[in-house]
Amino acid sequence: MFIAGDDFMDYKYLLESILKHLDEGILVVDTNANVTFYNEPATNIAGITENEALGKNILDIFPDLTFETSTFYSVLKTKEPVIDYVQTYMNYQGKKVSTLTSTIPLMKDNDIIGALEIYRDLTQVKELSEKIMLLQKELFKREVNDKSFKGNGTIYTIDDIIGASNIIAKLKEKVLKIADSSSPVLIYGETGTGKELLVQALHNAGKMRRNKPFIAQNCAALPKYLLESILFGTSSGSFTGAKDKPGLFELADGGTLFLDEINSMDIELQGKLLRVLQDGVIRRIGGTKTTTVDVRIVASTNEPPLNIVEKKILREDLYYRLNVISLIIPSLRERKEDIPVLVEYFIKLYNDKLAKNIKRVSPEVMQIFTRYDWPGNTRELKYAIESIMNFIDGDTIEKEDVPAHISSSSKQLKEITQKKNLDEENTSLDEALEQYEVTLIEKA
Repeated sequence: MFIAGDDFMDYKYLLESILKHLDEGILVVDTNANVTFYNEPATNIAGITENEALGKNILDIFPDLTFETSTFYSVLKTKEPVIDYVQTYMNYQGKKVSTLTSTIPLMKDNDIIGALEIYRDLTQVKELSEKIMLLQKELFKREVNDKSFKGNGTIYTIDDIIGASNIIAKLKEKVLKIADSSSPVLIYGETGTGKELLVQALHNAGKMRRNKPFIAQNCAALPKYLLESILFGTSSGSFTGAKDKPGLFELADGGTLFLDEINSMDIELQGKLLRVLQDGVIRRIGGTKTTTVDVRIVASTNEPPLNIVEKKILREDLYYRLNVISLIIPSLRERKEDIPVLVEYFIKLYNDKLAKNIKRVSPEVMQIFTRYDWPGNTRELKYAIESIMNFIDGDTIEKEDVPAHISSSSKQLKEITQKKNLDEENTSLDEALEQYEVTLIEKA
């Protein structure tokens, strides 16, 4: 590190300024696990002041921990770091907290002189995850009169896949053909194409699983260790504060488990998922008992699967196991003939929700919609219609009602097309043939 000018600032002041604004807490202990440095963020995770912490043994600060469960003692003993470890314990004030910790050995001349731990609060995230699990479990048990709720954790069926294009018709045919299969499915679709809608439709199209639970989990939403405990469950005593809790594999037994953004799952955890796919057997974290589960795994990615395999983000062996059945959801720009159908559907939807009476869109607006590329796909179109209908007073959507970024983008595309057509008019036969060849190659 280099700081220009000796008088600019000293390292101690710089370090103090950085530590003051960190959201993470920092603890440093010596070889006896006595605290030599302590910095606590405003969240007060540990529940102790700096003066109280210095000189104390780590087990005196956190009496709920033991030699076996403390990451500090583990690191001091093994000299190996423990990265992104989820701990739940009582802090100094007796408050139950959950933290994501990374504990690193401090080495000097190949000798360990202490350990450094960086931790951040996960209490709210963990509580929210547990509430979601309980809610999913309760939703499956509930019997409600709402027709949009299927009683198995889903709201969509094959009829909710809207579109009149051949590509959508073929996708629906595939879904119906594989509905009663137990083979894993890998779905690729850009953000906003409706991956979960498709998976719910697949679940409800089958006779064998539609009366069983459907559970979805976004793999990018949680840290590795927390995701692992949610998927596989925990056994009492596996870590401080752990209880006997079933994971999503057990909760989805007989039904479907949808793992969204599988490319965000940790590589090591991907290996454990592969074993479940091969054997159909799971073991809770910290447990010794194995349980056989009958769960259909459906995974999705918003990047081309082979690309993420090449980048080593997705294990190659897991890719081959998941890709037994492959479904590709087309982007909206690949099926622009569906835009009028979708517009009509969303207008009807928001007429009911917003108490409006929109009857049509002007031809100019439909032209804007079909020229626009919709990078956010069907989701972007849906919320664009919702935005327009919140402000409109008449019964027709006109050009001035369309959001500026959509209308301006469509105008630029029109100008580019017109220029290209003009250029083509002044092109020789040989040049025109060459351009046509390039176009065919690009399409292929």
